[in-house]
Amino acid sequence: MAKKRKIDPVEGRKVLNFYRDRIASGELVDRSTAATATRYLLEELALIAPGNSVEVRVPPYGAVQCVPGPKHHRGTPPNVIELSPHSWFLLATGQKTWSELLAAGEINASGTRADLSKLLPIMTLK
Repeated sequence: MAKKRKIDPVEGRKVLNFYRDRIASGELVDRSTAATATRYLLEELALIAPGNSVEVRVPPYGAVQCVPGPKHHRGTPPNVIELSPHSWFLLATGQKTWSELLAAGEINASGTRADLSKLLPIMTLK
């Protein structure tokens, strides 16, 4: 069963480009923009890697379960990835790599499947 989108793809891309432009100009990104960008990129991840074996958390804006494999039923999933909204944006859009952010301590990952490097970037921005 296909996952239902909450954010229109056209609106999502528009917000991602706005986010990128704000960062490039050295300006702060407002909470609404950060929340929409985060959620849109999480939706995209769930579409390209459907499943329930890994939970990606980007507090305070969202979380998604993805990657095919064993499904957990109760409590904390065995494979969890957590990172900040800004780090998630940089990672998902190809501005930083998994290994760069992991080495910098920007990604908290636990579990044998908690590695998204082969799925990234989700999209690049022009």
